[in-house]
Amino acid sequence: MTNENIIEVNALSKTFNLEAGFFAKNKHNVFAVNDVSFAIRRGTTYGLAGESGCGKTTSARLLIQLYKQTSGTIKYFDADEKALPPDVDAYTKKQLRLYREKVKYIFQDPARSLNPRLTVYNVLTTGLKYSSLWQGKAHARELAEKIITEVGLSIQDLERRPAEFSGGQRQRISIARGLIMNPSLLICDEVVSALDVSIQGQVLNLLQDLRQSRNLSYIFITHDLKVACYFCDTIGVMYRGYLVEEAPAADLYKTAMHPYTQLLFEGAQGVLSNSNQEVKTTLQQENSCPFAYRCPKATEQCKTKLPDFKEVAPGHRVRCYLFE
Repeated sequence: MTNENIIEVNALSKTFNLEAGFFAKNKHNVFAVNDVSFAIRRGTTYGLAGESGCGKTTSARLLIQLYKQTSGTIKYFDADEKALPPDVDAYTKKQLRLYREKVKYIFQDPARSLNPRLTVYNVLTTGLKYSSLWQGKAHARELAEKIITEVGLSIQDLERRPAEFSGGQRQRISIARGLIMNPSLLICDEVVSALDVSIQGQVLNLLQDLRQSRNLSYIFITHDLKVACYFCDTIGVMYRGYLVEEAPAADLYKTAMHPYTQLLFEGAQGVLSNSNQEVKTTLQQENSCPFAYRCPKATEQCKTKLPDFKEVAPGHRVRCYLFE
């Protein structure tokens, strides 16, 4: 029986050693991701939201093992249960290549992630050529033509180069490159943040259509809670490497409990907050609430002990002593 979740992350942490440069002699570490746990139901979109530097991109890159986690587990439940075992961190090189065919990453800036010297056809098919799905040039051409039209471009566009396209069109090419191996999960890292608002809507609608037609699951990384609430099924809000709140996206704007989530919504609505301090760097292991130094509601307990990530309502978890 197929697991209802496609990905399960448990107690995931990542610490980077600053082994070179000015800080090397001080043996400093960056605690980028701390005790992160979540699950993505098959066919749904899970949003990771938060300010720059909160750990959401590092978390996503851990999922595809661009970085190796310091601790914690990642489990992937393939629809074809015989193809891959669930424990991602135990994969052989061959299994990891197969996993990366099924879980594809779409980067924030297509201008940098698309090779300007290649035609769109070569951009789409170069990775395919070295995958387990390669069936020859004729099949690759057929796939490329099908997918380029599926993302709203034309077959003639396959012979052009990325620099000839607008930002929104380049992002469609990035999506097409991710789709060509017929993945089950797409990780979308700030894929609309550099686009005009009208183009953002078009790309988000395309992703929604693809999710339905291909039964895809998504991890959607964004700093914009309004976009996340529109596009996602569930949102996990991150701060300084920790998940501080997780709730259904449809009503998070009404049910947000954590003071940081409320602050993000106020910022999205243009409301100025009295919490005007910058985000601290993550050079120390946290032993208190990560938001306590900015929180207007913080108590002495918040400043001395890290709260647990607890369920306060069905599907709604929060890391805050105010709701224990």
